[in-house]
Amino acid sequence: MAAPAPSIIVDSVSKRFTLRHARSIKDMTIRAVRRQSLSETFHALEDVSLTVHPGETVALMGLNGSGKSTLLKLISGVMTPDSGTVRVRGRVAGLIDVGAGLHPELTGRENVFLNGAILGMTQAEIRRKFDEIVEFSGVARFLDNQVKFYSSGMFMRLAFSIAAHTDPDIFLIDEVLAVGDPPFREKCLQRIRRLRDEGRTMVIVAHDIQMLTKLCDRGVMMRSGRKVFDGDVAKAGEMWRQDRQRPRPASQPVG
Repeated sequence: MAAPAPSIIVDSVSKRFTLRHARSIKDMTIRAVRRQSLSETFHALEDVSLTVHPGETVALMGLNGSGKSTLLKLISGVMTPDSGTVRVRGRVAGLIDVGAGLHPELTGRENVFLNGAILGMTQAEIRRKFDEIVEFSGVARFLDNQVKFYSSGMFMRLAFSIAAHTDPDIFLIDEVLAVGDPPFREKCLQRIRRLRDEGRTMVIVAHDIQMLTKLCDRGVMMRSGRKVFDGDVAKAGEMWRQDRQRPRPASQPVG
């Protein structure tokens, strides 16, 4: 019997951004007089390849600026690579930004239907799971208020709850568990464990290495836009701790 096709294939992907040094006409004039460049190219990812198979739970690790969040955004389709290809098989859901997908001018109720549809749910699916989504989020009291008045924690709770109830084939998470109170974080972790046990494919970015080593069965370590390790999650966690102890440049791009 043939093995199932990979859920995620990242093939020789690179992504570059332009960093602007001049923020005003004065800055531009000074840099022109000094013959300094007005901008430079920052390589967020360089020739990165990664294959994730169905049912795997992968931890993306690395210090700020290592490229892990950029890689997650490429997998989610929020960004496109400058070179290389990203192929994803199945319904993708998750959170790569706090409150991602929520429209600030709409109420919580309206956002459940809008964001659920964006994540691939039918209206019938959303109606069937609506009460469960609201109960999990804990924002029922504020459901008919515009979400622009929500706290960052309430934003995250509602967005996570919607994403976690879409029955995704692939679930992507980027540091969203750093927001919110401890009881809700534990609730989210329980939901993530349930998705993992159901055989969903997951890619998780977080700086809580202890949590990652418990949740994930594989670790991918990133440094300066390159993949430097792919294997045992505990070993990847130890590499992260070693990198954290090393002196770092005063200015480091986030990625």
